[in-house]
Amino acid sequence: MATIELTKDNFNETLTENEFVLIDFWASWCGPCKQFAPVYEEASEKHNDLVFAKVDTEAQQELAASFDIQSIPTLMVVRDKTVIYAQPGALPKESLEDLIRQARDLDMDEVRKEIEKQQGDGEAQAE
Repeated sequence: MATIELTKDNFNETLTENEFVLIDFWASWCGPCKQFAPVYEEASEKHNDLVFAKVDTEAQQELAASFDIQSIPTLMVVRDKTVIYAQPGALPKESLEDLIRQARDLDMDEVRKEIEKQQGDGEAQAE
């Protein structure tokens, strides 16, 4: 599956309708983004059961700002509407494949429990 372009108009719909989405925040002037693009595209062809999306941070500044994107490229992995990975930097092919494998292997029930626990701990500390 080829990558899709995410905009503020289709972002929520894409994340709601797909359980596993990888998002590349990039810009046309960014050298590391240009280096990462073929690696990302190749992975999208290999893993056609996953959604590979791109956000042009120049055209979609509001969307990039809402995720506090400070450096590009930034890769974000969303499973079941939960961000499980968000790191800046262009990944080599092997690292991207490893990240996808790890994200597939995650037990999302455990992830949600951990998030609830952390939110509960945060609320307890705020009191």
